[in-house]
Amino acid sequence: MRIALLGGTGDIGQALALRWARDTDHEILIGSRDPERARGKADEYETELDSVGVEREVKGFANEMAADRADVVVLAVPAFHARDTVEAVADRIEEADVLVSPAVGMDRDEEGFHYKPPKAGSVTKLVADAAPDEVPVVGAFHNLSADRLANLDVELDLDTLVVGDDEDAVETVRQLADQIEGLRALKAGGIANAAEVESMTPLLINIAMENEGMHDVGVTFK
Repeated sequence: MRIALLGGTGDIGQALALRWARDTDHEILIGSRDPERARGKADEYETELDSVGVEREVKGFANEMAADRADVVVLAVPAFHARDTVEAVADRIEEADVLVSPAVGMDRDEEGFHYKPPKAGSVTKLVADAAPDEVPVVGAFHNLSADRLANLDVELDLDTLVVGDDEDAVETVRQLADQIEGLRALKAGGIANAAEVESMTPLLINIAMENEGMHDVGVTFK
């Protein structure tokens, strides 16, 4: 399977790329608005993987080309770029593909981070509204610490919640998440439930900021 991480030069894109490249045989494509930046980051990821004894090829492309080549397209971009990114690649994704949104809308003030959903109700719903009608959208990876995920020396013991209205697409993403060592994917219902999942992210960041030694706090359900 080919996985494209659009905006894959950023924190969550890097983290997912490294983990999937290390733990699976899937082909990893890094997308960016600047293809040279994508290729440069892909080279950096290869070097980091090599440092832990993993020899893998990671390829970099413009977002449009990465999406065109992929079976699963992850929008590893900030929430305020999600709609524009979907619209830019809309003619490159097909019914058989799966579009994944990990983005969360947030604001910050002197008290900390606060959930700020778009008018659609959640970023996952915003992405679903912007995507071509036939392309299934799944929300996942919202509540993970990108720093913790990107550190391949750290053993994970975390859960991620998966929401979506297309059961086959949800199962595809659930399996991809489960293939990351130490990560468990739990289904949390349809896209109507995305706001409840996304709203946990600013809470976790605030906990991390307020408590010493919890910089990479995550969630495990038992």
